[in-house]
Amino acid sequence: MATRWSDSDIAATLNRMGLSTGQGKTWNATRVASYRRKHDIHGYQSAVKDGRCLTMVEAAAKAGVSCHKIRTLIQCGLLPARQVVFDAPWQIQAADLERPEVQEALRRRQRRPGRPFRNSLDDRTFGFQVLDEDAHNETSFTSLRSSRSRR
Repeated sequence: MATRWSDSDIAATLNRMGLSTGQGKTWNATRVASYRRKHDIHGYQSAVKDGRCLTMVEAAAKAGVSCHKIRTLIQCGLLPARQVVFDAPWQIQAADLERPEVQEALRRRQRRPGRPFRNSLDDRTFGFQVLDEDAHNETSFTSLRSSRSRR
């Protein structure tokens, strides 16, 4: 992970995995950098980042969609991506965003059942008979509703 992700990303991943330092503390970028230097592990160089390998946030920004949409494409298998370890940031190849099936999925809007259509021109009311609690007699629903709205 050290060559692909920043120390803060690595610290966040280690914390999500429930791992702590030798002293029982949570990980942060400084502690990850210290560990790398002590064990001679080469670090992440953001200046060399060439845009070929993207995070989910970067891929979403490049495609002009939300991270949720990118995650959905990964989960359904349309967008190839990989994680170094569980809960690590996703690694997405920029070229994979240009694949025809990914572009088609990004263009199409998913149809889901929403709220029922309400015809605003329909001014009909139903004539149910209900028992008015105050007067203990039957009145029509429309007159009951209008009398309660005036209170």
